[in-house]
Amino acid sequence: MKRKVTAVLLGAALTLAAGQASAEKLILKFGHVGNPGSLFEASVDEFVKNANARLGDRAEVQAFGSSQLGKDKELLQKLKLGQIMFALPSSIMSSVADEFGVFEMPYIVQSREHMKAIQADMGDSVFGAAAEEKGYRILGYFENGFRHITNNTRPIVVPEDLKGIKLRTPNGEWRVKMFQLYGANPTPMALSEVFTALKTGVIDGQENPYAQIWSSKFQEVQTYLSITGHVYTPAYVLTSAKGFAKLPEDIQSDLLAAAQESQDAVYAMAAQLETDLLQNLKDANVEVNEADTQAFIDSSGPIYEEFANSVDGGAELISAVQALAR
Repeated sequence: MKRKVTAVLLGAALTLAAGQASAEKLILKFGHVGNPGSLFEASVDEFVKNANARLGDRAEVQAFGSSQLGKDKELLQKLKLGQIMFALPSSIMSSVADEFGVFEMPYIVQSREHMKAIQADMGDSVFGAAAEEKGYRILGYFENGFRHITNNTRPIVVPEDLKGIKLRTPNGEWRVKMFQLYGANPTPMALSEVFTALKTGVIDGQENPYAQIWSSKFQEVQTYLSITGHVYTPAYVLTSAKGFAKLPEDIQSDLLAAAQESQDAVYAMAAQLETDLLQNLKDANVEVNEADTQAFIDSSGPIYEEFANSVDGGAELISAVQALAR
C-alpha cells in the first residue's frame, strides 16, 4: 500500500513539474493586419516556422492576422505596452519617425535588389536607429510591395485621371500629400475598413500591392486596376526595444536569426505573387491598364522638395537612397 501511495505521489509530482515547465514556456504574440492568402500572412508564417524551429521548448511565436489583435496603430501601442511581442507595420512607420517617410517618395525604390542595398547600407545606422529612438527595434525587413491603384471611376493613366477620386490611403502624411498633389481626394483609413467603404461607395478606390488587393477581395468591389507601381513599401519585423531586451540572450539571437533567414523566402514569394495575382485579378474581370509611369514621375518633384525642406536631413536621405540604386 505504501508503495502505491508513493507511486501516486511521485506521478502527481511529475505531472505538476511538467505543468510548471509548460507554464514557463514563453508565448510571443505576433500581430499583423494581413488577411488569409496575403503576403503578410505568408511572411509571418515563414518567420514563425523558422523561429519556432530554433526556439524548441524555450519559447513559441504565435501569429494573429486579420487585425485580430488590432489595427496598425493599436499594434504599435501594444508593442510598447508589452501586450504583444511583434508586429509587421509598413506605411505607418512614416508616422513613427520622419526617416521612414523617404520610402513614401514616389518611385524612389527601384527593385528588391535596390531595397536590399538600402537595408545593407542604411538599415541599422538610419532606420534601425530612428526606430530605437521611438522605443522600437527592427529585427528584419520584409515587404508590403509595389503599389497600384484600383477604383470604380475610370482607368488611371496619368495623374490628372485621379482628379476628384476619393482614394483610401494608409495613415501616413506623405501618401496623403502625394495623392493630393496628383489631384485625388485621399482618405486615410485602416485596411480592415476598406472593403466595406468601397462596397458602399464611401470611397471610390484604393492603392495597394497585388497581394493586399487580392487577399482583401477588392476585385469584388472594384472595376479598374491601373498598374502604377508608384511606391514600394517595405514591411518591418518590429518589436519593443525594452521588451526584446528583457528576453534571454539565446532567445534574442534565435529570433534575430529567424527574421534574417526569412527575408529571402519572403522576397521570392512576393515576386511570384506579383505574376500569379495579376493574372488572378484579370481572370476576375478587373479591367487592367498600364499607367504612364513617366507622367507620374514628372509630377512628383514637389513632394521630393517638400520632404527635403521639411525633414531634418531629408535631402541627404533622398540622395543616399537614390545612390544605392543598381
